[in-house]
Amino acid sequence: MAKKKNKRKAKPKAVVIDYTDPEGNILTLRQSLSNATIAKIGEPPSGDAASLEDAWRRRNEAMFERLVVSWEIAGLPLDDQKMLLGRYRMADAETQSWVRQTISEHVQRHIPRLAD
Repeated sequence: MAKKKNKRKAKPKAVVIDYTDPEGNILTLRQSLSNATIAKIGEPPSGDAASLEDAWRRRNEAMFERLVVSWEIAGLPLDDQKMLLGRYRMADAETQSWVRQTISEHVQRHIPRLAD
């Protein structure tokens, strides 16, 4: 008796948009997010101990994790989520500022429900 092969439906690829910084590095962001993800990012931080700065940093990192698909830096593409977040955290202040600004403009244009 032959086994039936599981035919899984292929997930459609997410629509992505590339943004290039002044040094030629390419940040690739998802164009949209699911309603559940938008709701999750929009939730206030849990716990009373979180400062405004902590809440701001967590929200920025959550948006980074959910939106960034890849980041090509000096010709080296990164697409592993842990590597991406680690690279963002290690980036200098100017690079982090560019990433935050790019994500903010992207969200305003493509996911206005998530905009501040």
